[in-house]
Order: sequence, then structure tokens, then C-alpha cells
Amino acid sequence: MATLLSVNVGMPKDVAWQGRTVHTGVWKAPVSGRRMVRRLNVDGDGQGDLDGHGGEQRAVLVYQTDSYAHWSRFFAKDLGGHGAFGENFTVDGLSDDEVHIGDRYRIGEAEFEVSQPRVTCFRVGMRLGEPRLPALLVGHHRPGFYLRVITEGTVGAGDEIVRTRVGPHEVSVAEVDALLYLPDPDHDRIRAALDIPALSPGWQASFREVLAGGGGLAPIPVGHEPPWTGFRQLRVARMVAETDSITSIYLAADDDRPLPPAEAGQYLTVKVAAGVRSYSFSDPAAWRISVKREEHGAVSGPLQRLRPGALLDVAAARGEFTLAGGTDPVLLISAGIGVTPVLAMLHRLAADGDTRQIWWIHTTHDQRQYAFGPEIQGLLAKLPNAQEHVYYSTQTRLTAGVLESMGLPTDADAYVCGPESFMDDVRAALVDVGLKPDRVKTEFFAARAAINPGITDANRRSPHPPPGEPGTGPAVTFARSGLTVPMPDDGRSLLELAEACDVPTRWSCRTGVCHTCETGLLSGAVTFDPEPLEPAGPGNTLICCSRPRGEVVLDL
Repeated sequence: MATLLSVNVGMPKDVAWQGRTVHTGVWKAPVSGRRMVRRLNVDGDGQGDLDGHGGEQRAVLVYQTDSYAHWSRFFAKDLGGHGAFGENFTVDGLSDDEVHIGDRYRIGEAEFEVSQPRVTCFRVGMRLGEPRLPALLVGHHRPGFYLRVITEGTVGAGDEIVRTRVGPHEVSVAEVDALLYLPDPDHDRIRAALDIPALSPGWQASFREVLAGGGGLAPIPVGHEPPWTGFRQLRVARMVAETDSITSIYLAADDDRPLPPAEAGQYLTVKVAAGVRSYSFSDPAAWRISVKREEHGAVSGPLQRLRPGALLDVAAARGEFTLAGGTDPVLLISAGIGVTPVLAMLHRLAADGDTRQIWWIHTTHDQRQYAFGPEIQGLLAKLPNAQEHVYYSTQTRLTAGVLESMGLPTDADAYVCGPESFMDDVRAALVDVGLKPDRVKTEFFAARAAINPGITDANRRSPHPPPGEPGTGPAVTFARSGLTVPMPDDGRSLLELAEACDVPTRWSCRTGVCHTCETGLLSGAVTFDPEPLEPAGPGNTLICCSRPRGEVVLDL
């Protein structure tokens, strides 16, 4: 019979790590006597990152002494006493390949239900000084698991663990973990897992994404195979001045063959001698991008000085800010040059003769700066249920109050592009009037918002070369951040280089498991160490475990 050997608790604390501070509750220590276990936690315990740990679905973390012995042999060292893996319950028995999602157990006065495997997270590797551990936990099928509290009560070391119910379909913790994180999952077994009511909502959502072809836990979709890799030379067919500061560039294949179709809302990344930048299509059917001249723009100036017949290095179209189908209303909301991707969507809607309600809402400084005005009005005239609302900031500002007064349909899909503060304000206003948050989509061409779980250092500088002497490795370009630096010679990963440059990054496991760090590889090739458990999607890479083979351009 399985036995509870130790109850371990610990409150979150700030820990120094790689020059930063991590707020974490991974440090647990055994307690004597009996402890009350409540719906959300063991008394005296806490978590530093409630987005990834804790809560009703993850109230208690369990790890086994057999796995302790396994890792001690693997690393050839003592990994510490009970609680070293961040678990609340250290147990004898209950191996991950024998425990099922939905199993129920009586321990002391309390009853528990198995809800999901441990989430891959860098903190356990940080705690034990083994950064590869998050990947190894998955690869060795020893993740541990979380319990939901069914009946509150006291528990203590020495309590017997009695299974009171077997979960439906008998899908083990190790199997569920592998179905999400390892290649080529069995979709029938995923469907079986989804049929288990006890499986946590987060894992249910991730499995639905897998079945839909969207990847898994990775928040950045893996996308489709790009029509070409790296940069390709396209010919400038036409240059059109839209306003005093905005110029449209029409592109064509150098051999005059048709270019592959692009989706409305996608963007192109272009390279000139002064740097690399991304620009959304303003008309994807015409392969037209529109460039605003920035006062100190190293790239926008050279682009606007191009002439028809010039050749331009261009990466394949990318982007997930694309128009959804359906019959619900569509809100196209933009400010300034943010008009370009939603104008591309308007072109697509007009070409399709779409009958949905279309709301065109735009703000700019004044009428002279309203780029594409006649073109937009012509497209709106082709749509039977379209309306236009334009606000000039010299007269009326497009504020949250204005949006709230417009009577916008709350069942709409909204697409918003403009300065970051504008998008934040509009998103908040739309949610306030009743739109669902997941139906408000935004596009921002600067660096994406960072996802750095547990990091408390909030103040970031603008992207810059890394401190110290420049490296002698190949050039690494962060396209969204407008920065190119040589790769240092110290063996760091592309993620670690980005962090040294204060380029905003996204990550969780840091070992090639969770795909949170998945990033567009616009040009170049990489090597991996460690090898990821599942490769990145087409045209992407996992920056947490990759290093450049030669010059690379990343969509960061």
C-alpha cells in the first residue's frame, strides 16, 4: 500500500537567479505533526506564480521516492531531502505510470482527485541546480502530479494512501504528459483523456488545440510551412506616396511569376543595409506594403527612397493576426499607420462580398494624414452592411467613452492595430462593453510582451547590445527590436543572448519542452542543445535551446 512519507510546505520568496530575481515557492520543507489541507492549499504553503501553479486544480503536488532514487542515480548526486522537487506530498508508491487522471485517494481525513501532471517549469531545475530537469521529467516519464481536494481534512507523515476510485479510461499521468509534450501523440487517447471530467481545464484546452492542429501549450501557433526560407529578392514594381509620410511599395517576383497568396493581416519582413523591419500588407492581393517615414528611422528612409525596378530582400509572409470566418459582426479599429493590416482585411471582405456587419473605426491626426481615405470608402461601398467612423484627434479623440457610446455589437470579432497604449485602451473598452476577451485581437510590430514566469524585475531598458566585449560569432538580428549583434563566444543560447540585450522574450521550461519560446526563424539555421522533445513548427525555432550555425534573423 502507498504511504505518505512527508508533508512539505513553503511560502514564496525572492531568489537571485542569473542576475535577476525570481519570486517562487518551489523551496519546500517537511513539517512535523498533522496539517490541514484545504481546497486551495496545504496550510502554511504558497506559490509564487499562480498562473502556472496552485489554485483548485493544482492544490497539492505529489512526487515519489522512487523518482528521487532515479534522479540521484542519473545525476550521480544526492538531490536533497523531501520537498526538494517542490512537492507537497512525498510518497512511497503512486508511480506516474500507475496513477490515472481521475483516480481518487483517501489520505488521513482528506480525499483527493488526480487532475493533471506537473507543469513543465524552469524553477525545479533552478532549485536543484539542474537546468535540463524540466525536459528530463517529461522524457523519463516522471513528472509527478497534482491533486484536487475533494474533502478537506488533516494529513500527516505515515498516513496510508487508499485508492477509492479509478479514473475513467485509465489514462495514466505519464501517458497524459507524453500526449501533450512528446511527438506524434495518439489522438484517440487524447480524446479519451478529454472524456475524463477530472482533467484540469488548462490541459483540456491544450488537448483541444492539439486535435485542431494548433500545437499544444505553446501560445504562439506553429503556423504553416513558409513558401520560401530566408530572404528572397523581390522587385519593386511601383512606389505610391499615400501621404506626406506614408509610401506604398508594390512588390513582384523578379521573374514575373505569381507570388504565393498571403492572408489579410499578415506581414513581410524586409532587409536593407541599415537593418531589418517588418511591415504589414495593406493589400495582400497586390503584394503591397505601406511604410511610414519615422523621424530617426534607419530602415523606413531607405525604403521610401527605392525606385521601381530595385530589388529588395524579403522574408516570406508571416503572422497570426488574420481575419476569421463566420457570420458575426467585424470591428476593424486602427490608429495612424496601424490602418495597414485592417485595410488588408477590408480588401478581403470587399473581394468576398461579405454580408456581415462591418464597422470601420479609425483615428488619425487630421484629414490630411488619413491615408487611403478614398480607397477605404470605395471598399466600404461594396459591402452591404458596412459603416465608417473616422475621428481626427485635432477635433475628437477616439476614447473609451466614445467607443462605449457607439452601440457596438457585443458578439463581434474585433481587430485592433495602432500604438501599444491605444490597443490596450481599446481592448479594455471593448471588453467593458461586453465583447469576449478572446475575440479582441491586436497586432503590434514592436517586440511582443514578455512572458517570464516569476521574474520580478519589471524595469526593462530598450534593446541594446549585450554588456562586455562583443562576441566573434555570427550576426544575430532581432527583427522586431531592430537590433543586430554578434553571437558571444560563451556558448549561451539565443534566449540567453536576447535576455542580455533586454529583447523581450517568452519562455517557461527553458529546455525545449513547452514551446512557449517558439519564435519565427526568418533566416538562417540553428543547432540544438539539448535537443527539443518535439521540433518547432515550420519556419520557427525554440530559442531556449538553440544556437546559430551562421547569421540568423529572429522574429523578436
